[in-house]
Amino acid sequence: MSQPNILEVPGARQHVRFAAGFGQRFVVTVDTEEEFDWTQPLGRTGHGLSHVPWLARFQQFCEGMGVAPVYLLDYPIATDPAAVEALGEAVAAGRAEIGIQLHPWVSPPHDEEVNVYNSFAGNLPPELEAAKFNTLKDAIENAFGKAPLIYRAGRYGIGPASAGILSAAGIAIDTSVRARFDYSSTGGPNFREHPVVPWWVDQPGGLMELPLTTVFWGMLRQQGPLLYPALWRTPKLRGLLARMAMLERIPLTPEGVSIDEAVKGIDIALDDGLPILVFSFHSPSLRPGLTPYVRDADELDRLYDWWRAVFSYLKRRDIRPASVAEIMAAVVL
Repeated sequence: MSQPNILEVPGARQHVRFAAGFGQRFVVTVDTEEEFDWTQPLGRTGHGLSHVPWLARFQQFCEGMGVAPVYLLDYPIATDPAAVEALGEAVAAGRAEIGIQLHPWVSPPHDEEVNVYNSFAGNLPPELEAAKFNTLKDAIENAFGKAPLIYRAGRYGIGPASAGILSAAGIAIDTSVRARFDYSSTGGPNFREHPVVPWWVDQPGGLMELPLTTVFWGMLRQQGPLLYPALWRTPKLRGLLARMAMLERIPLTPEGVSIDEAVKGIDIALDDGLPILVFSFHSPSLRPGLTPYVRDADELDRLYDWWRAVFSYLKRRDIRPASVAEIMAAVVL
């Protein structure tokens, strides 16, 4: 019997069905990670954690909007007392959730060479991938007093052994698949053929894959999966097609996506009947100067304006947030 493998494109029979009353929902995921220079080679040291106290502001903002974010913590965050200070009370009260995000280059045991290929955890020997995952899971549980139930591989780097590791650890949901993106040029996964709907990786009621939401918009959107990869090396043509309302790829993130683009993406996802919209961004964007997306205070204000507009639009569309427990409770087996 073959082992479950998240990298395999699922068939329609594997798609998750939800109870009629569940409706269409959304989830806000935060890749909660250390600060590092994205233009430099990865390293075990040299990162920062200065933005961690700024998580409290984002949490307070979300609470005011009636949203409970899911913070996917990596090892430097999980072992920083400031993370518990910023989020611990909200997690304990159910106003926020915690999950796991594995950055192998900063997660013990440090038994591999640090390079681009090994930055995708699924490329590591399964025993080392499992050791790093379980060490991180234990650190999060020890810090917050709750067992995390949702996982995302850093750099979306799942591999053929990842599903078995997650299932053995009692993880209910993996959210590593970034549908309609391809990272194979640097040794990572290719998700171009994966669906944007949730599916069962192993068996119904087992491990659920909840992919990040990306849609194609424009008159050629139905041909997007075929056309967009062919345009990868011609960004000027991609930009022209987007401006002409012919074809645009829209991930649901405030990082590099305008409010108008996000609203278009939300509309497409809802019109396509997507049961759960998965939003994401990187936690260092919550402090100016740490990512290319938020370089100063004005851009940080715009990030909050983006979320405010998106949450308000979702509310007008009667799309409610969902927790991990609500998602799992609503499945129809």
